[in-house]
Amino acid sequence: MGNSFTILIADRNPHIRTFLKREMEAEGYRVKLARNSSEVLKWAFGSYPLHLLIIDADLPDTDGLDTLRKLEGRMPSLPIIVHGFSSDYRKNHEMPGTVVFVEKMGMSVERLKEVAAGMLQQADPRR
Repeated sequence: MGNSFTILIADRNPHIRTFLKREMEAEGYRVKLARNSSEVLKWAFGSYPLHLLIIDADLPDTDGLDTLRKLEGRMPSLPIIVHGFSSDYRKNHEMPGTVVFVEKMGMSVERLKEVAAGMLQQADPRR
């Protein structure tokens, strides 16, 4: 299913970025990486088409909620999964309705893949 979708993964930890990239590419997605909010915004408002953003709730250069607010005006809208710890989610509980939270824990990558596939299918059911 994934070979025509591009996912942007943003995480403060380079090991998690690499791990998630490997896992999502194994599902057939094209994957781009970002280390911080500035890179997220550069990719999101750039000319390269993105279909989904998986973002760490606690990026190093800004509050994660601030990044999500900046992305709200993006056209077309970008489906977003916030991948973080429940403590990050509690402090950012005002996330927009189009954002799904997946908690980082044990085998969260399996849940992340399920949610990503569902969101991408919903965004473009023809694929």
